Amino acid sequence: MPEIDPSYAGEWRFDPAHTRLGFSTRHAMVTKVRGSFNDVEGVITIDPDDPTASTVNVTIKVASIDTRNPQRDEHLRTNDFFDAPHYPEITFVSRRIDQVEENSFIVNGDLTIRGVTKEIAIPLEFIGVERDPMGNLRAGFEGSRRIDRKDFGVNWNAALDSGGVLVSDRILLEFEISAIKTEASQN
Repeated sequence: MPEIDPSYAGEWRFDPAHTRLGFSTRHAMVTKVRGSFNDVEGVITIDPDDPTASTVNVTIKVASIDTRNPQRDEHLRTNDFFDAPHYPEITFVSRRIDQVEENSFIVNGDLTIRGVTKEIAIPLEFIGVERDPMGNLRAGFEGSRRIDRKDFGVNWNAALDSGGVLVSDRILLEFEISAIKTEASQN
């Protein structure tokens, strides 16, 4: 594997204005509903000498869910789905990061939804690093991972006349991350 550029060492914070942590799922067995969370914080700490010692920590505010339908968003915040009053955050804390190809990584860690924690592996592609017009060093990552929502206690559903269900159990998590290197790390 190619080595990680030593200048990437340090802390990188998600830029919420240019980061999307979203999802999609089948609705009524025939269409997809897409959404995202608008209040997301994340920190990536890169150790180029030992990429497996690098870390990722993410906190998502459940109340910020946005599917472009206020009535559906309110339902998703209830006990039927995320139970935002009792579980206001979704978190991800990495355990290890494995480089599988030059710009491909598997981030293994603990995902917690509704107080239920499961270890998952998230494949991420490193898109690159550029300095933006404001002088910030910015890195991009993209990836996706399918999970079963019932594994996290998100069980509500409604039967359809055809024998199917209103909401698929399989959810595709979608990651489009723009992270900015913190000033203390840019030396």
